[in-house]
Amino acid sequence: MSKTVYNTATSLDGFIATEDHSLEWLFAADGDDALNETETFIREAGAIVSGAGTYEWILKHEGDKPWPYQVPTWVLTHRDLPGIEGDVRFASADTDQELRDLHAEVVEAADGRDVWLIGGGGVAADLARLGLLDEVVVSVAPVTLGAGSPLLAGRVDLRVLDVHRAGDFACMRYEVVRP
Repeated sequence: MSKTVYNTATSLDGFIATEDHSLEWLFAADGDDALNETETFIREAGAIVSGAGTYEWILKHEGDKPWPYQVPTWVLTHRDLPGIEGDVRFASADTDQELRDLHAEVVEAADGRDVWLIGGGGVAADLARLGLLDEVVVSVAPVTLGAGSPLLAGRVDLRVLDVHRAGDFACMRYEVVRP
C-alpha cells in the first residue's frame, strides 16, 4: 500500500528554501550519507508531488536536461511554468476536495509504491490536515536561514519513528498523527 511521504531537508530553524527560493545552503554541509538515504527512497517512490518553487529551482539548476526523475510528477501551481522533457504534469488544487482528488490520482499512478512529496511546506501541511500525509522524513542541515519557505506551513502533529546522524545532518522520520 502506498504511503505519502514528505521527504525533504531543512535548516535548523525550519526553512526548506531561502526567501529567494534558493537551496544552495543545502550543499554547504557534508551530506553524502543523507543524500544516499534520500536517493534510495527516491528510487523506490512511484510518483512525486512538487511545489512550484522546487520545480523552478530544479529547472534552473538542471539546465536543458530532462526531468531527473523517472516516475510521474505533479507540480502544484497557479502559474504557467515551462515544461521539461519527462512525465511532468501541472495541477492546482484550491479546495480540499480538489486536493483529495489529486492525491487519489497520484496514489493510483504510484501503483503501490510510495508517493514522494518533494517540496512545499504548505502542501505538506494541507495533506496532513486532510489525513493524507503518512510520514515526514527530514534531514536537518547545520545552518540557520532566518527566513524563507517553512518546512511545514501549519500545525502537524508527529510521532518519532527514527532519529540518526548522516554526515553533518540530523535525520528524523516521523509518523503523522491523524486528525
